[in-house]
Formats: sequence, structure tokens, C-alpha cells
Amino acid sequence: MLRRELTGRRFNKAAHRRALRERLNNRSDGSVELKHQNISAVLIEMGIPYIDGYKPRFNYQRSLLPAVVAEYLKHNPEIQALFLADSEMTPAIPSVEDFLAAREAPPARDVRSPTMVAEGSVIYNPIGMNYLEIEARNQLLGGAGEQFVINFERARLIHAGQEALADRIEQVSVTVGPSAGFDIHSFEVNGSDRFIEAKTTKYGKSTPFFITPSELRFSRDNASRYFLYRIFRFRTDPRLFALHGHLEGQCKLEPSQYMAWPA
Repeated sequence: MLRRELTGRRFNKAAHRRALRERLNNRSDGSVELKHQNISAVLIEMGIPYIDGYKPRFNYQRSLLPAVVAEYLKHNPEIQALFLADSEMTPAIPSVEDFLAAREAPPARDVRSPTMVAEGSVIYNPIGMNYLEIEARNQLLGGAGEQFVINFERARLIHAGQEALADRIEQVSVTVGPSAGFDIHSFEVNGSDRFIEAKTTKYGKSTPFFITPSELRFSRDNASRYFLYRIFRFRTDPRLFALHGHLEGQCKLEPSQYMAWPA
């Protein structure tokens, strides 16, 4: 199913689930669905995209499922090549009739059990590549997502009767650069500043994103005016949700790399 999704081919989740149930002593639809969601969680922790529609659920047997997924990946190198090609691909900017209708609520947090926290959450892809991080470094995709956010913000302000403010929106990632600490300077309807960081993915709503220490500090120092816009499903049906305020209170933060030097 993931192969089909990444290559734009249709598939039937219900038919696939029925076929699996016949091979699993007719286990319930719910149990098969949950196992797919557990696999999504393993893939996310390995830095691999998951099937959109199977929201990651982290309440799985960590001593078994990651090893099974890793074994499959080792014996199917062609799917790793597909992940790499897709992570580096930038789709054409999809056409959107109603930008304001693209906004959704942020995803609900998936609470991890104390046992899972004690066991740790880092699982490594046996090939050693984080495809979600590769996608996050795709500057063309990031720029396309920023243009989507600018169009969304223009629509929001024009809808509120503030066309003059809409004309003043600035893509500071271009005019200033990374030192600005955010990507887009927009406005509230009363004219006050709205600082927006845009993070774009072709994958599902629960796909994690990457932030730098300077971006995190900027969200802290400008919490009342700071928004992170997460754009997802950018391949065909772009949607977004917004996080307002210091990101430390909005996200579960995990280190993804360390700076090291000889002791």
C-alpha cells in the first residue's frame, strides 16, 4: 500500500484488510487496523513515511515489531530506493480553490506509556537514512510551501477586509534569510505582527518536522506573535494546521543530532 501511495496508484484499504484477516484467523478489523497504525509508528521512528490514513500509534511491542520491519527493509532494497527518490522529489504546487478551507486542527497527541518511554523511542532504519530529514532539507519543497502559506495568509486577511495588510506580507526567508528566525511576516487583522515558520511535507498530518535551536529560541522570545504552520499532503491535497506560541509547549521535542568533539 505504501508503494502504491508513493507512486500515485490507487489501493483499497478495506480489501487489503479483508485479505489479511483470512490469513490471520479472521482477527477483527480493529486489531488489523491497529497493527497498521503500529507499523506507521515504527516507520516514523525510522525516518520513513507512513501510509496516510493509518495514524501512528506507539503502543506496540518494541521488542518484536521494529525487528520485523527492519528485516523486511533489508530484503526489499527497491523500496528504500523509492523512499529516497520520493523524499528528494518536489511536486508541482497543487491548485487550491479555497485556501481558507485548507486549515485543520492540529493532530491530537499520542500519549506514550511509561514503559515505552523507559525503553526509548529511537529506532534506526537498517539502511541508515532518515528520509523525512532528507525531505525536510528539500529547499524547493520548502519554498513551495512558503508560497502556499503566503497565499493562505493573503486569503485570510482579504476575507477579514484587510487587503492593505495582505499586500504587505513579506517572505523574509528570501528578503532577510535564515538569520530572521522565521519565514513569513504577516499580520493580525488589527495590524500587529504575525511571525510564521512554515514546515512542509508531502506526507501525512502526523509526520514529524525538524526545527533548529535558533527557530526554537525565536518561538520562545516571540511567543505571543509566533505561529508554526505545518503544511502536509502537499503532493495532491495540501492542508495545514497552526501551532501558536513557544514550540516547547506545543510539541514533543527529541534531539536528532549532536555536536561532538574529542574529550
